[in-house]
Amino acid sequence: MSNILEDTQFIMRKYKIKANKSLGQNFLISQKVVDKIVESSSITKDDLVIEIGPGLGTLTKELLEKAGKVICIELDKKMIKILNDRFSMYKNFELIHGDVLKVRLNKIIKDEKEKNGFKKAKIVANLPYYITTPIVMKLLEDRLDLETITVMVQKEVADRLIAIPGEKDTGAITYSVYYYATSEAILEVPNDSFIPEPEVTSKVIKLTIRKEPPVEVKSRGVMFKIIKSAFMQRRKTLLNALTNTKVFMSKEEGIEILKELNLDENIRAEKLTIEDFAQITNKILKE
Repeated sequence: MSNILEDTQFIMRKYKIKANKSLGQNFLISQKVVDKIVESSSITKDDLVIEIGPGLGTLTKELLEKAGKVICIELDKKMIKILNDRFSMYKNFELIHGDVLKVRLNKIIKDEKEKNGFKKAKIVANLPYYITTPIVMKLLEDRLDLETITVMVQKEVADRLIAIPGEKDTGAITYSVYYYATSEAILEVPNDSFIPEPEVTSKVIKLTIRKEPPVEVKSRGVMFKIIKSAFMQRRKTLLNALTNTKVFMSKEEGIEILKELNLDENIRAEKLTIEDFAQITNKILKE
């Protein structure tokens, strides 16, 4: 039985393929990692799976065995031919040549659920590292009818995505992910699991979309603008960052609001919970 490394090298030779650095391509060659991604996605025949950036199709092959249908979204034209050659005999395979940031995923999911009766839609992907954050944010902010998002990303980014707000590794994006989903780390992936080897360690994470948000806030949009403002000047105290960006109309107003919420006026943004930011938002919108 051939292994993933041999298959990958064969395909790369056959199609004269080299990994495209500008598209962040590193081809996965670890069966253990593929198995773990598929297993942690808990895919059944009732599921529609959308795979972003399938590349040579290493993960696709396994997904097609488990899922009701797999829709692959691939930007690289060279990969389109390879994927069609490899999987066009599968009745549950569909390929979209395009940029996932421009594809109307909500329509695709709605149509597939209505037409084929899929109970759940799940995202599974080895995401291009240079564009991880915009993709994850689009998947969450578009409020897609998704059950889970299981992705492999750069470890440093993964740790920020799945941190608990206010704890270690917190960044502005931590609050967004936490608002829309619960999260867990699945597996750390060493560099030698790919060809060519990336310079960074990778990590598989799983996001489960929340049915209800964890906080009540008068305006989700305003809260995220405030969080962004707070982290734009993360070396400053929260008070100074929000005063400088005119979230607080004056330092005095900021001190007053923080005092009412029992927050130290020298606190920094990354120490706040999402509840703290929701309360600041609600206070400002009440003013």
